Amino acid sequence: MTHDLTLPSGTPVAEGLAERALRDPHRPRFHFTSPGGWLNDPNGLSHWNGVYHLFYQYNPLAAAHHRIHWGHATSTDLVHWADEPVALVPGSDGPDRDGCWSGVLVDDGGVPTLVYSGRHEAHELPCVARGSADLRYWTKDQANPVITAPPEGVDITAFRDHCVWREGQVWRQLVGSGIRGVGGTAFLYESDDLRSWRYVGPLLTGDASQNQGELDWTGTMWECVDLFRLGEDEEAGSTDVLVFSAWDEGTTHHPLYWTGSYQGDTFTPTALHRLDYGGRYFYAPQSTRDEHGRRIMFGWLQEGRTDEANAQAGWCGVMSLPRVDTLDTDGSLHQAPAPELTVLRRERVEVAPGPLTDAYTPLHAVRGDQLDIETTLRLAPGATARLVVRETPDGAERTVVEVSRAHDGTNGTLRLHRENSSLDPTVDTEPRYGDLPLGTDGRVDLRVLVDHSALEIFANGRPLTARIYPTRPDEAVGVGIGADGDVTLERFDAWQMAPAFTDGPRPLWP
Repeated sequence: MTHDLTLPSGTPVAEGLAERALRDPHRPRFHFTSPGGWLNDPNGLSHWNGVYHLFYQYNPLAAAHHRIHWGHATSTDLVHWADEPVALVPGSDGPDRDGCWSGVLVDDGGVPTLVYSGRHEAHELPCVARGSADLRYWTKDQANPVITAPPEGVDITAFRDHCVWREGQVWRQLVGSGIRGVGGTAFLYESDDLRSWRYVGPLLTGDASQNQGELDWTGTMWECVDLFRLGEDEEAGSTDVLVFSAWDEGTTHHPLYWTGSYQGDTFTPTALHRLDYGGRYFYAPQSTRDEHGRRIMFGWLQEGRTDEANAQAGWCGVMSLPRVDTLDTDGSLHQAPAPELTVLRRERVEVAPGPLTDAYTPLHAVRGDQLDIETTLRLAPGATARLVVRETPDGAERTVVEVSRAHDGTNGTLRLHRENSSLDPTVDTEPRYGDLPLGTDGRVDLRVLVDHSALEIFANGRPLTARIYPTRPDEAVGVGIGADGDVTLERFDAWQMAPAFTDGPRPLWP
């Protein structure tokens, strides 16, 4: 659904992709990755009869965004995944001959049904496929595309990606789009049977003239819109959340979300929020409510190295760890890794609590490139604490997670320094940062998950996702901690993380 990358000239097509991917030291081991080739958006996320289903944008032929298929994986614990047969393959003709782009899975009276964007040249239109009872085999509807054109009389920037739900006796659908000269939007449709759709109108439209170049710019098109409600079982009432990824002329920017109220045919926003401080490194997210009542979300971790490096490595793209989204006390989303991930923890190391009196102290007992670190810090006004990961012995390569509290004590900042994460001048090392909510006690609950090139940080419920590529990966395993000002370490635990997959290359066509 996102930017079109062409196949680099001279790139091997399929031969050796999975084998090369397995050898790459930057390939994560407990995040989900495709067997090889290209991965982008999570699709069709669902919890069906006790099994989690993760579909995803997949190219099994090359590590490039080209002629996209739907990969498929299943899990009973959100941690260990089994590769299933490729769900959707572009047709030899028809509306999806150039790719089966992003979409969702719904339960149509017991029949699993996919709604996805079929791509043919410049056209991206909604299509439908029905699945077998085990969700392994899919048949495309002969009537595809089920919406034959975007709304008439509207000059759109793009038209793709779907959010579909049952509301009373009808189906409703949002299609991501943008109105040229105005801003991104989500077009609302309605149907009795998932095949004949009536256009209702824009659910909400952004203003692309506002905040251009800022970290909360809403873009000229909204990709991967996702509408859901949180708190419906709570006496305090509920909040509706509209997630989208800001896009502009082929460039993926960042995921954002509106909180507000969805009623009738409109969404009335109350506030706009950044979904992940890593920007494009947590992009095109999709969520589902599982059978335990939890809102589970995945996102796509884009690469930060060159297309040529991806082609040589034989793979591209990482799925985020599963997150549980809840309502925070300030009305925004509180995000945390799914608790099931703790099953991978091994070899716990504890660091003694106490004041952090030095600007930097190596933690020689904590080393690795597959780590789960949990720490609680107490920051006085004006103080800063730093956690260093993936550090080489000479310090030439190191990645720094920094939390700070303003001098007036009212708020804080979460910041990721990647300036020295890699000596490779071609990889992205720009810093990432965002606001950190703090109480009067200055407490920061920080969790950092390191998985080779994938880095996911959670501080007081705010996430920051990024990618790092040290040039000496076998040596870049050091960890350290330090502070400026009055900082107390109340707790520090670190675990080695076991891989989520067995050894050996996985079939590109399971």
